[in-house]
Amino acid sequence: MLVDSPPHPRGAEAPAPPARRTAPRALGLLLAVVVLAGVALASIAIGAKQLPLDQVWHGLFHDTGTYADVVVGERVWRTLLGLLAGAALGLAGAVLQALTRNPLADPGILGINAGASAAVVTAITFLGVTSLNGYVWFAFFGAAAVGALVWFLGGSRGATPVRLALAGTAISAALYGYLQAVMIMDNAALGRMRFWTVGSLASATQSTIVQVAPFMVVGTLLALGLARPLNAMAMGDDTARALGAHLNRTRALSMLAATMLCGAATAACGPIVFVGLMVPHLVRSFTGPDLRWILPYATVLSPVLLLGADVIGRMIVRPAELQVGIVTALLGGPVFIFLVRRRRTTQL
Repeated sequence: MLVDSPPHPRGAEAPAPPARRTAPRALGLLLAVVVLAGVALASIAIGAKQLPLDQVWHGLFHDTGTYADVVVGERVWRTLLGLLAGAALGLAGAVLQALTRNPLADPGILGINAGASAAVVTAITFLGVTSLNGYVWFAFFGAAAVGALVWFLGGSRGATPVRLALAGTAISAALYGYLQAVMIMDNAALGRMRFWTVGSLASATQSTIVQVAPFMVVGTLLALGLARPLNAMAMGDDTARALGAHLNRTRALSMLAATMLCGAATAACGPIVFVGLMVPHLVRSFTGPDLRWILPYATVLSPVLLLGADVIGRMIVRPAELQVGIVTALLGGPVFIFLVRRRRTTQL
């Protein structure tokens, strides 16, 4: 008895055998992990203050004096925060692009960055909070509150990608107006917010990492677990329902994962642009649209971009340093324009 193979859409090519598609992607992911390890080592070895490699080694494993203070007390925690925040931003960007079906989506499109920033400026101006540890919790809860508000205004169980994007854009505009008004009226708040809003890893401490790491880990596991239902939703709501996907649950969990990831990263580092927008674009160009590969690749390659930008910022203006948020903007703008132009040329 002959069994017909399932038909392919008109004009579409038959998919390659799974082994032939999986092996190059797995090898590429392994290579990305190796590159990430190299960039992390460079982040520990290179800083605004130049140290020979033997002194870095002694500071890391043997010394308890000045070198240990520089290498362990500053660079190691800074590198760990860059790893966590980079992975969180890239993974959140990929989830939001899939959720909204918008390749230009990033943490800013749902108002999460604006919520965190508004909460921090409120804490500084009206509550007298001055420490980074205080900023972290206010920023995280601000991001979470805006995420919940966007979900409610977007229709909650009846939420659609368009409604979520419109609600996030409207809330962002209102909150940024509030930010500007408060900072203009309060010079002290402006001075303290100026450093945080640029985006930086320079204030990384063990305490900061301990506070935000649980949210990042839970958000990462949740996001990676949503790859299959988000793949189904990419084919349209009707097809996703036919494949057994629970649309409302998937959208709610995606919002929760993105809020936890973006909120924690923004709380610890300030709003850093382009990482969550650019890396998923770059990844998609060689993994294809399958989120089972996009999400792990984005998790690994986003810290490569963030830590690489941080290392560049420490090198180019020694003995001072350029904040990582400025470097990612300078690097990300031209690269993203190149990717968009290449995508447009391919479609013509």
